[in-house]
Amino acid sequence: MTTYQEEHSSEQVNKQILEKYDRESITRHLTQGPVKYFIAAVCILYSLFHLYITFNPMPALLQRAVHVGVGFGLIFLIFPATKSTSRNKVAWYDWIWLLLSISGVAYLFYAYQDIVTSRGGMANHVDIIFSIITVLCVLEGSRRITGWILPILASIFLLYPFISHLNFMPDRLLTRPYDMGDIFGQLFLKTEGLYSTAIGASVTFIFLFILFGAFLARSGMGQLFNDLALALAGHKQGGPAKVAVLSSGFMGSINGSALSNVVSTGAFTIPLMKKVGYHKDFAGAVEASASVGGQILPPIMGASAFIMAETTGVKYGTIALAALLPAVLYYLGVIAQVHFRAGRRDLKCIAKESLPRIKEVIKVRGHMLLPIVFLIFLLMKNVPVGYSAAYTIAFTVVISMLRAETRMSINDILGALEDGARQSLAVMAACAVVGIIIGVVSLTSFGTVMTSAIVTLGAGSLFLTLILTMLASMVLGMGLPSIPAYIITATMAAPALAGFDIPILSAHMFVFYFGIFANITPPVCLAAFAGAGIAGGDPMKTGFQALKLALAGFIVPFMFIYNPTMLMIDPTGLAVTAKEFPLPPIIDIIVVVLTSVTGIIGLSAAVEGYFKGLMNPIMRILLAIGALLLIYPEVITDVIGGFIVVGIAILNIKANKSNKKPVQVTTI
Repeated sequence: MTTYQEEHSSEQVNKQILEKYDRESITRHLTQGPVKYFIAAVCILYSLFHLYITFNPMPALLQRAVHVGVGFGLIFLIFPATKSTSRNKVAWYDWIWLLLSISGVAYLFYAYQDIVTSRGGMANHVDIIFSIITVLCVLEGSRRITGWILPILASIFLLYPFISHLNFMPDRLLTRPYDMGDIFGQLFLKTEGLYSTAIGASVTFIFLFILFGAFLARSGMGQLFNDLALALAGHKQGGPAKVAVLSSGFMGSINGSALSNVVSTGAFTIPLMKKVGYHKDFAGAVEASASVGGQILPPIMGASAFIMAETTGVKYGTIALAALLPAVLYYLGVIAQVHFRAGRRDLKCIAKESLPRIKEVIKVRGHMLLPIVFLIFLLMKNVPVGYSAAYTIAFTVVISMLRAETRMSINDILGALEDGARQSLAVMAACAVVGIIIGVVSLTSFGTVMTSAIVTLGAGSLFLTLILTMLASMVLGMGLPSIPAYIITATMAAPALAGFDIPILSAHMFVFYFGIFANITPPVCLAAFAGAGIAGGDPMKTGFQALKLALAGFIVPFMFIYNPTMLMIDPTGLAVTAKEFPLPPIIDIIVVVLTSVTGIIGLSAAVEGYFKGLMNPIMRILLAIGALLLIYPEVITDVIGGFIVVGIAILNIKANKSNKKPVQVTTI
C-alpha cells in the first residue's frame, strides 16, 4: 500500500509534468477571498448563458462576441501572464485586460444595429479601435492558455495583408492593397474572422459537450472507464497496456485533450505497465498513442466531429458512422502491437482475483453509461446538436441519482458548471485565434495559393498530392490541440484534394487524422513528451515508439481515400461535393472490414516480429508485404495478401506449437 505522502508526491510530479507540456494547466490557485468567488460565479453564469442561448439564440455575431469577450476575461483572471507570475492573486494589469476584453462585447451590442443596417459591415474608425483591442486580447489570452505557437502563427497571417501588395513579395503571394478598415472590419464585424464558424461551433456545440464531460467527471465516469478497462483486459496477455489503450480511448473521445488525458489516465496505467515489465519508453508511448486516438473515436471525437459537420455541411450522424471503422482499426493496431510485445517479452498480466468484476462495476456505476447512449440516440434521431447536449446534461444529473456512489449534490452541479467553463477556455481561445487566420485567408488569396502549391508539386498524381497534403497537415497541426489543428488544415490543406474526385468527407477526414497525429510525431510530440515525463523515459525515444504504435493511423487515411467504403460511403456516381452519402452494399462493407482487420493485425505482428512465436526477418518482411497488399483496396491484392498473411500465420503457429509459455501474473 502506498502512503498518503507517496500519493501526494506522485500527484505533484504529474502536475509538474502537465504544466511543462500543457500551458492550459498553469492556473492561479486562489484559496479564498472575494476574487475566488467572483471567478466561480462568472464561470457558472458563463455556463448558464450557453445553456440559455441553446434554446433562446441571439444574433450570431453577438452571442459569439459574448463567448469570446467573457471567455478571455476569465482567461486573464485564471491564467497568469508567465510561469513565474504569482498564482496567489490576480495582478492589477489583468483587471485592465478583463475590461478591455469586455469592452469589445459592449461596443458590439451598442453599435450592432448600425453595423448591420446602416454601414453593411463597413468599418469606421471606432470599429477599428475596438477591433485592434479585441485582436490584442485574443493574441495575449491565447498565448497564456495555449502557448506561443498559435499566436505567432496568427500574427504572421495578420501581417500578410499589410505587406501582400509590396514588390518584394513572390508573384504568387501578391494581392491588392488592403487598408485598416478592410483588415480589421473583416476580423471584428463579420462572421469570417474572430467570430468565424470555428467560434460558432465553439459557442453552440463544443462548449456544451465540454460541459457534459464536466458533469460526467463529477459523477465518477473516469473511475467507471478505468474499472471497465481493468475488468475487460487486465487479465489478458499484455493486460496493463490494453487497459491503458481502452481507458484512454474512452476518456479521450469525451474530454478532447490528449495531454490532460495522458496525465490523468497515465498516472494510473503507466506505473502498472512498468510494474509488469514494459519498458518505460514503451509504456509512455502506449498512453500517448491511445490518448491522441481518442480524438478520432466516435461518438464525440473530442468535439471535432461537430466542427467537421459545421465546416462540411455533412450531418453529424454521417461523420460519426464514417469515423467508426477507421478508429476501430487504429485502436486494433495499437492493441495488437502491445499484445504481441507482451508475448515476445513474456510479460505478465494482472491476477484476475485482484481485478474488479464486470458485474460489480456495472452494478455500481454502469448506469452512468446511459447518458452516452441517450446522447447517441438523440443525435441519430437528428435532434439539433445543441439540444441533444443540453438534454443529455440534464439526463446525466437525473441518472446520477440512482446510486449513492454517483449522486450529484447541488455543490457537484455548481462545480460541474464551473469546471465546464474553465475547461472550455482553451478551445474557445484556440478557435478565436484561428479565426484570425481564417479571416486573413478569406480576405486574401492565401488559401488558394496554398492549395495551388500543393497541387502543382503533386504534378497531377493523387498519391504524391496525398503525401504533400499529409506533410502540410502535420506541419500545420504541430503542437496544436485537435480542434484548431483540424480547422487550419481543413482551411488550407483539404482543398488541394478537391480536384481528384474525392468526396468532401474523405478529404476532411484525411487532413483531420494527420493534423491530430502531429502530436505524437517527433520532433514536436507533446503527448509523447508528457507520457515520457510520467514514465521517466526518454522523450524522443517515447515519441518514436508512439509513432510506431500509431502506424495504423498513418495508413488508414490512405485506405479510405482509395476506398471510401471504409467510411461507409458508396463511391459509385458520387459527387465530390455531396452532403448525403449512400451506404455501400453490405458485401462490400464485410469485405473491407475483413481485409483491413486482417491486414492491420498482420502488420502489427510484422512490426513486433511475433505472432505465436518469434519470426525471422524474412518472415517479417513477407508478412508486412502481405498485410499491405490486404490493406490496398483491390481484389487481386486482397487475394495475394490474404494467402501470404494466412500462410505466414500457419507456419508461425506450427513452428511454436510446443513452446507455450506459462502465464505470469501480478497483483495491482
